[in-house]
Amino acid sequence: MTDTENIILPNVASNDALKNLKPIIFRSEAMSQVMKMVDKVAPSDATALILGESGTGKELIARAIHQGSNRKHKPFVAINCGALREGLLESELFGHEKGAFTGAFTRKIGLAEVANGGTLFLDEIGELSPGIQSKLLRFLQEGEIYRVGGKDPIKVNLRLVSATNRDLEKEVMEGRFREDLYYRINTITMNVPPLRRRKEDIPMLIEHFLANGPNAHLNRGRQMSPEAMEICLKYDWHGNVRELQNICERLQILCEGHTIMPTDLPENIRNPEQKAIMDEYDPNVSLHELERRYIIKALQYFDGNKTKAAQALGITIKTLYNKLHEYGDFERFSVHSKNN
Repeated sequence: MTDTENIILPNVASNDALKNLKPIIFRSEAMSQVMKMVDKVAPSDATALILGESGTGKELIARAIHQGSNRKHKPFVAINCGALREGLLESELFGHEKGAFTGAFTRKIGLAEVANGGTLFLDEIGELSPGIQSKLLRFLQEGEIYRVGGKDPIKVNLRLVSATNRDLEKEVMEGRFREDLYYRINTITMNVPPLRRRKEDIPMLIEHFLANGPNAHLNRGRQMSPEAMEICLKYDWHGNVRELQNICERLQILCEGHTIMPTDLPENIRNPEQKAIMDEYDPNVSLHELERRYIIKALQYFDGNKTKAAQALGITIKTLYNKLHEYGDFERFSVHSKNN
């Protein structure tokens, strides 16, 4: 087998998967304005920056932009910048040559190269390290990449769509994000509103999730009672649409009958005003151990969903990953990666 044959190709969803694009459910004026902007932006080749809290559907917006563009028959490739450490992220994004580092037994094609002709979606771009920011900027300026360990430039033509839940302007002011890169990625900026600011969308979303959820075959939780719906409308949904979808899936498993009643809803949704009671001070527990316990409790509370846990804890997903590695608990929660 020659070196040109011995290549790792990333596992990327085909364009056939994009034909079954998840619908963006809304009736609110706030989301209507976002979708109008999508229609205007999509046919262009402009870079787009999608801002919004975790769980608001930023990737769905990115996919809608791709589907409305001239690149829709080419790949749409997504990567979560906060889920990978710097060395691994660079290899995933730009690829590497055989022998570039220990364990690089074959050449690997990077996701930027796979996206050639199509759209590259960088989720949580605010988590990029300074080193990767510099290489991304060079790529955007020159239209070419270098694989890790490679000497020859590779021309790549793609559209970049990015997303973040961070305030990038503040990150620039505080020196954590390159100003020149910031202006490169935000030719068009779109703000996706949190669910609590478009509550008129909640009934439609619930109806959609209950009708199309993976547990619909159980024939439980087919509809929501008016009383339960009223509770859902009052709740603030800090995890946004993703949290609502997760709750609907759980209700279809745990609900007693066809109709979801208030008692079927989780306690934190029925009584969101209740606050956690802090434990008494224990001189035998260090601050480090207390932090570890609290992070583990957060992950257990959100069923292992690292994105929701990080948001609730007020830390970045990258910080949460680093903490779990530090505690030796990363593998314990890795089985929940599909929820992140």
